[in-house]
Amino acid sequence: MSQLAFFVNSDACSGCKTCQVACKDHHDLAAGVHWRRVYEVTSGAWQKTGDAWTSTVLAYNLSVACHHCAEPVCGKQCSVDAIWKRPDGIVLIDESRCIKCNKCRADCPYEAIRYDAATNRVSKCDACVDLVDAGQAPACVAACPNRALEFGDLEELRQRHGTLDRVFPLEDPAISRPALVIKPHRHAALVQAREPEVANWEEL
Repeated sequence: MSQLAFFVNSDACSGCKTCQVACKDHHDLAAGVHWRRVYEVTSGAWQKTGDAWTSTVLAYNLSVACHHCAEPVCGKQCSVDAIWKRPDGIVLIDESRCIKCNKCRADCPYEAIRYDAATNRVSKCDACVDLVDAGQAPACVAACPNRALEFGDLEELRQRHGTLDRVFPLEDPAISRPALVIKPHRHAALVQAREPEVANWEEL
């Protein structure tokens, strides 16, 4: 069975959030509901040497959404089988079956399932199945001005870009085997070695 997946080139991501805006626009998402989010990861500080101050601050951006996991833990405990995988690996929520218990949201290690209090509705990235079925790229991929996102067959993406599927702040991929390939930012190792933190939690 094939598995469609996202590739994220963190080294090319400027943090402009065009991908996030394109996603919200295509799906007409409510204010505060973000299917795709851009982490701003930072580490370092200002250090005084003699009379001078120098900066050791480094940062990178990481654009994430639902990873359409090979073993989606969000669906394993769903009592009404409202979460399912298409043959191409895209994970979807069947809203006609969903009873709004929010267990899937609690179980997802990537916080990909979002909740809209105004409608009492859970939702998440569906990889723009309408566009994919029409032979087009998801809205976030098409909109990225730096071409930092790709979407395609997981194994082909791994062959072209490598196999890395985790950088801070993502969880251990062994939990759900995310369909995700990442090119880390050139400073990622340095950032992660110095107590990294997400600088924009209020946006996420």
